[in-house]
Amino acid sequence: MAVYTTIEDDEIAALLKGYDIGNLLSLAGIAEGVENSNFILRTDKDTFIMTLYEKRTNEADLPFFMDLKRHLSKAGINCPLPIADKNGQILQKISGKTGAIFSFLDGISFHNPTPEHCHNLGRILAEMHLKTADFTGMRANALGPDSWSALLASIESDPDDLPSNLRKDAKVIVDKLVSAWPSDLPKGVIHADLFPNNVMFVGNDLTGVIDFYFACYDILAYDLSICINSWCFEKDGSFNITKSTAMLKGYQSVRPLSEAEIAALPILSAGSALRFFLTRLYDWIHTPKDALVKPHDPMEYWHKIRHHDRVKSAESYGLWQ
Repeated sequence: MAVYTTIEDDEIAALLKGYDIGNLLSLAGIAEGVENSNFILRTDKDTFIMTLYEKRTNEADLPFFMDLKRHLSKAGINCPLPIADKNGQILQKISGKTGAIFSFLDGISFHNPTPEHCHNLGRILAEMHLKTADFTGMRANALGPDSWSALLASIESDPDDLPSNLRKDAKVIVDKLVSAWPSDLPKGVIHADLFPNNVMFVGNDLTGVIDFYFACYDILAYDLSICINSWCFEKDGSFNITKSTAMLKGYQSVRPLSEAEIAALPILSAGSALRFFLTRLYDWIHTPKDALVKPHDPMEYWHKIRHHDRVKSAESYGLWQ
């Protein structure tokens, strides 16, 4: 369960007195996610989401995330809106952590999305890329290529329960990708973590996007490659080109990719797989064995790196130049 910090009912009841959103009915932890503590907050007026910020979330970045959500909402993208208290304050101290309350989005996420879900995801991703073109906030990608060598170096030994020489093999990949990383592709604000559990659907209709806490300024097509990795591989590790083709068609129906972006898709996909492999490997080693939140298996993304390393062109993803 993605709840690192527990909250007592009387503390929430007292907090809600400063808001105009009703009295507490219930507070329940949400099992999705791994970075922050998330709760469904129900009052006698409505349902909300409460988030307490943990782990990698830098509090100095929170105003950027809040402003981005408001910008997207005004532009017609359905995402959780921060709720201010009676004094106009959004960020609060809750159980010793910084937290905030947000509007609730209807829908569910699909762990095994269909090609139609992938097509709709591609469309909304392209819409977000276009609709943030005039967003003035700026945040660098703290987990971009410049961070990969240091992140790998911070992992001081190969875990006993993973293949030997994993760090050595990973260093070869890091050096290769960093040296070949493209520098002249279109950039903008990207979500950077748009996994299936961060997209809400009612049936096949996409109803909203959540969890913007890795959002940053970076290569737009890199955002698309993150989605290819998280939406288009099956549980057995096989790549589903039907889903990838649907996603890319959805994206290009809103924002056509340039020839340079299409040509770069294999290296971007390998790089985004590497980014999640490294953070998962770090968590695999550093998360206490008795922690409530269990780390994700880094080998899932190691196999994805190997898949993209064999790809010669974007045709393997369902794109033709």
